Amino acid sequence: MCAAPSPESPPDALRGESGQTSAELEDRWRRAPADLDNLRRRHAHEIAAARTAEREHVASAFLPVLDDLDRALEHADADQAAVAAGVRAVRDQAQAVLVRLGHPRQDEAGVPFDPARHEVVSVVPPADGTARGTVVAVLRPGYGAPGRLLRPASVTVADAARA
Repeated sequence: MCAAPSPESPPDALRGESGQTSAELEDRWRRAPADLDNLRRRHAHEIAAARTAEREHVASAFLPVLDDLDRALEHADADQAAVAAGVRAVRDQAQAVLVRLGHPRQDEAGVPFDPARHEVVSVVPPADGTARGTVVAVLRPGYGAPGRLLRPASVTVADAARA
């Protein structure tokens, strides 16, 4: 003899493969869009928080540079050579901050032109011994690492076709 199903357990035909009832499966199906919306909101909030934290990190890295610029301006009427040396020191400090943030200065001349790192501003005939496509001068330095360039270097390139 077969035992009759109890009122708490539905017949096997109404059970899913994992033993869940159709009502339980329907409930999960209805909750899925709300769970997805909650996940999207939480993710957007986490991204916004990470961006804010990164902005604060970068700004705090540049605070010493601003402090030194303020000190240099306080002594702007002093000896011109001392002021120039102070400004150079502040520039070096700012470059060091960019290096720590992963964006070193790119200002090498005499290297082959690389469109991923350089922006051609002008083309000149090559000097003696200069190969075609070589960076002759850097007019504005670039900043960044390969694949993460903030700004390409503006360069003058030698072109043998113009010789």
